[in-house]
Parts: sequence; C-alpha cells; structure tokens
Amino acid sequence: MEKYKKALAQCVRCVIFLVFAHASSAAEGDQPVATPPIDQVVSAYGPMSETQQIALSADGTRVAFRKLTAERDMVIVYSLTENKMLTGLNVEDINPSGLRFLDAQHLVLWASDHGRISNRYRGSFDLSTAFVFDVDSGDLERLLRPGDVIAEYATRLGRMVGASSDNQYLYMPAPVPESKNDRSPDLSLLRVNLDSPRKPRQIVKGSYDTLDYFIDGNGNVLAQTVYDNETNLFEVKVPRDGDWETVYSRETETLDDVSFSGVTPDLQSLVLLKTDQNTGRVAYYTLSLSDGSISEKLVGRDDADVGGLVTNFNRIVEGVWYSGFTPEYQLFDAKRQAHLDKITAQFPGRYVMLSDTTPDWRHLIVWVSGDDTSGAYYLASDGEKLRYLTSSRPRVSADMVQPVVEHSFKARDGLTIPTLLTLPLAHADNPRRLPTIIFPHGGPASYDRKTFDWMAQAFAARGYLVVQPQFRGSTGFGAKHYQAGWGEWGRKMQDDLTDAVEYFAKGGLADADRVCIVGASYGGYAALAGAAYTPELYRCAVSINGVSDVEGLIDDRRSYGQDNSWVVSYFERSMFNGEYSKEDLKAISPIYAVDKIKAPVLLIHGENDTVVPKAQSTEMEDALEDANKPVTFIELDEDSHYLESNETRQQTLKAILEFVDPHLSGS
Repeated sequence: MEKYKKALAQCVRCVIFLVFAHASSAAEGDQPVATPPIDQVVSAYGPMSETQQIALSADGTRVAFRKLTAERDMVIVYSLTENKMLTGLNVEDINPSGLRFLDAQHLVLWASDHGRISNRYRGSFDLSTAFVFDVDSGDLERLLRPGDVIAEYATRLGRMVGASSDNQYLYMPAPVPESKNDRSPDLSLLRVNLDSPRKPRQIVKGSYDTLDYFIDGNGNVLAQTVYDNETNLFEVKVPRDGDWETVYSRETETLDDVSFSGVTPDLQSLVLLKTDQNTGRVAYYTLSLSDGSISEKLVGRDDADVGGLVTNFNRIVEGVWYSGFTPEYQLFDAKRQAHLDKITAQFPGRYVMLSDTTPDWRHLIVWVSGDDTSGAYYLASDGEKLRYLTSSRPRVSADMVQPVVEHSFKARDGLTIPTLLTLPLAHADNPRRLPTIIFPHGGPASYDRKTFDWMAQAFAARGYLVVQPQFRGSTGFGAKHYQAGWGEWGRKMQDDLTDAVEYFAKGGLADADRVCIVGASYGGYAALAGAAYTPELYRCAVSINGVSDVEGLIDDRRSYGQDNSWVVSYFERSMFNGEYSKEDLKAISPIYAVDKIKAPVLLIHGENDTVVPKAQSTEMEDALEDANKPVTFIELDEDSHYLESNETRQQTLKAILEFVDPHLSGS
C-alpha cells in the first residue's frame, strides 16, 4: 500500500495518464473496498488540532502552545533547556486564537468570541480581546477593558500594532469617545503598561475613519491610514509639527488595492503589496513617508504572487512569502535565508511553514505537513540538529494521511484551473471511477493549500476522491486568474466546477454517476448553485454556512453601516463587476431556483454566524420544503462561521458523511 501512496503523491499526471489509458476497462466497475466506519473517521479527523498556536520566547529557551483535547484546553509553557513543563493556563473560557512571547516572562494571548457586551446593549456581537500571562507568577491580566478610557460598547479590543523595546508597553488601537454620549468614537492609539493594564494612556488621538497605525518600536508613531467611506478616500498621514499631514491619497471603493502591511527596516517607508501590471503578479513596493512617492517594484516574481510579509512584532518587514499550493520564502538577510533553505531542504515535497522565530533568527520553529504527517512542529537552532517538538494531530498516524497531489486542467474557455486532488488510500490499487466530492473553497477570494485539510482527509479516508479546483476568482495564482472571476458568481466560476467533474470523469478517475458537491461559505453557495444550475451533475449537495440569496447578503452587509460600505463594494464587484438589477441578483441566487433542484440538500449553519447570517440557510430550507424538495437543516449551537469547536466540527463531519454515503457508496 505504501508504494502506491508514494507513487500517487509523486506525480498525479502519471495517475491521470494511466487512468485515461485504461478508461475502457474502468467501465467494468470496481469491487467494493473496505473503509473505516464513519464514527472512527469522525473521531480521528474531526477534532481540531491538539497542538496549536506555537510561540517561541525571545531568548529561545521557552516555547508556548495551546493544547486542546476533549478533556482540557490549556496553554502550556515548556522549557526547552530543562525539557519540562513550566506552567499551564486553563484557557477554556478564553478560546485564544494566537500567542506571542514579548520576552521569556510575558506571553500575550489574543482571543475572539461571540456574545453580549452588557445588559445595556441588545443583541450579540463578535468580540475580540487580548491578555498578558506572566509565566513566572501565573498571573493573567486582560489588556484593554471597555470603560477604561475606551468606549464601553467597544467590541474589538484585541489588536496590537507593536511593543516598546523593553517590552514594558504594548501599543493597541481602540475607540476612545469624547463623552459618554459619543456613538462615533475616534480610533486612538493607546499605550498599555503590562504592570497596570487598567490604566491605558492615549498617546495618539485618531479619527472615526482611522484604520491602522504604524510605530517604530519606541512609542513613536510613524503613520496612520484612514479611509472615508462616504468619499471612498484612502489616505496615509504622518505626524508633522504637532499635526497630521497627508502624504498619499487615493479614491478607491475597495481596500484590497491599498494593502499597507508593514514598515521598512529603516523606518522611512510603508510596505505596499499591489499587482505589477507587467506580470499580473502581486509584488512588493514601498511608499515614502517623507513625500508619499511609491517605489518601483522591489521584490516579486513573474510566476507567483507575494502572498504576505514576514515581520516582527512591530511589523518591521524582514522578508516575503509567495503564494501557491506550498509557500516559498524570500528573506532579505542572506544568512537567514540560507538557514531557512537548509531547513526546508530536509522536507522535500512537504508543506513547510515558518511559525515563529527569535528576534535574532538563531532559533526558528517550522510546521511541516505532508504525505507522512498530519502536521508537526520542529525547532531549528543555529549549529544544532533539527529538533522535533510535537505533532498537531497525534490521533492521525502517518498511514492515515491520504496523499494530496497537484494537477491542472483547461476550463471550457481555455483558462487553466490549478487543482488539488486528495486520493483515497483505500483505492490505491485501483484509482479508477472513484466516488467523488467536489470541494470548492470559501472566499471566494482565497485558495486551498497543499496541506492537511481535515475535512478533505476525512472524505478521502472514507474512499472518496476529493477535488478542489481553484476556480477563477481564486487568489494566489495571479491577477488574471483572480479578476477572471469578477462578475461570475453562478456563471463561469460555477462552470469551472462543472468542467472539473467532466474532466476527471472523462479520464476515468472520477465516477460521473457518483459525485456530490460540498462547500463552506462561498463554497456553500457553490454547492447550492451546483444543485440548482446543474441539477443532473450532482447526487447530493452540502452547504455549510453558505449563501443562498445574494441580495439578502448584500442587504445584510449594508445594514452594518458606513464602516462596511467598502465590503459591499467588494461583493458587488465580485458578483457583478458593474451595474445590476434585482432580477440579476435573483438569477444567481439558488433560493430562486429551488424548482430545478433534484439532489437532496444538507444545510448546516452556525447559530452565531455574523459573516453569512443563519437566515441564508433557514430561508433556503423553507423554500426547498415549499417546493417538496428533500432537505435537511442542522443548526450548530453557539458556533460562528468557522466551526470553532471540537463538538461542532465532529457534529458537522458526521452529518456530512452520513448524508453523502448513501449517494456515493453505490454504483
């Protein structure tokens, strides 16, 4: 079995060729293959990673990580020199989403949740906050609290833009009202003393339209970015003579083309990621803080987008990483690059992600995923052998990891569609006419990675071929590919998924008579659109937190007010890229095409989803029932848009497997 796994993982083109060559014999049908029972697959693949959010202390002597199991939810601090656990913190009520050491003693945790602000305000909200944990004393302090200078109705208090050089202070943006009756407070910058966080000091008074601040690490503000939703004016302002001077301005309806994400090491410029018009690839530029001029392209490639920046805690840029199915790094320091290259060379063909470093880069932690691991953390220190730290999912052994391979095909109009295939080991002896799940990603401005995808892995473990086409409108593959999706919801973006089914079925790898479509968020929309607009193609459809009524989604975004007008513009461009009418909205809304749906539909939605409201699924359920169509709806109690608990993940996975199995297991 292992040799087949390696062969499949090595070259999917070989697999496709062999399957095409033997397509006639494939028509004879395959014998049933034993796969693990659903409950076993759910218990193995369904839980969240047991080890998450790893952080390395500045001196490289300590590591902290979140340990999440059915029995406990802890942040563990471990001594790398003494090889023992130093302390643990119960974070069940915090639900941290990130960790960062300031020094060996202070660990910062940031977290998000959904709940009520206070009894004075109706409804529930997405909330974020941050804490500092004193490793030596065991004390935990919340950094910002509503009412302590900050607006008492503030919901997002977890952002940090940097720390002082002595790590005594953190710099955090927060809304500061002029009075108790101020309902449009300015986003100011606060200095938070770790020894007395309940007395934050306002060091910069911003404006209601302020987006972000950039600092130099010593408490000096270098710039702020501002966006006026009414005028669509984006500005970069710098402090001059006790006031703010605008050095750069631009009118834009969306903010994705003004992505300032860091500061150059000399502190003289902000870093801007934007598309190089010559190559169609996202590249690295700088904006001078002295005169607002934008440089020529400084870093970039013709064959890949700059996906993001490598920065320190103060967002000083130290390199970039390139997008694609696997990340590639380009560090500005040659010695650091050589160190990282030496590490990645030890994991050929694997997905290697830089997780954390010490400030001097003498110690690095990388996360590695591949055909023999569901994910593992390693410590790489100068002059020492690579040190294994821990596994992300110890319940998933090497022989349970299904191979993931890359392929591409041409859509009907000639556009190349990069694709990931997760191949079931159960069919390694005979990878032909496999029951198939089309698994489009969310976003849609996103893309899949060649790494351990818990849901795709679970599907493959049950014997299903999982196809993840990077349909037009996906990011990560150049501006042409991304922009080809503008205005194509329910149209060419959906055609790409249809073409994927036909392509892999024609080759004999997929069984055209046993295909279901499963997706979350935009992928959930694509699943419903597939059932509505290509009703003969799919035996079943599963939508997780998906969109059924695009007009309802846009109206919901508008209801959030002026702060989100650029979000509305983003959706309008993505869906139509021009003028549209109510009839146009209905034409791409599956809820208005339920009469065409033939396949059974499973709807799953988080109770507290604020990205795609639960009504998108409940109203779709009503419409399907009114049309006497087979539909099942499952509400995930106390979950959001992102399947954020072990319970709801396993509940979701079990429901999907039990739903699709009758449609895919037969001939």
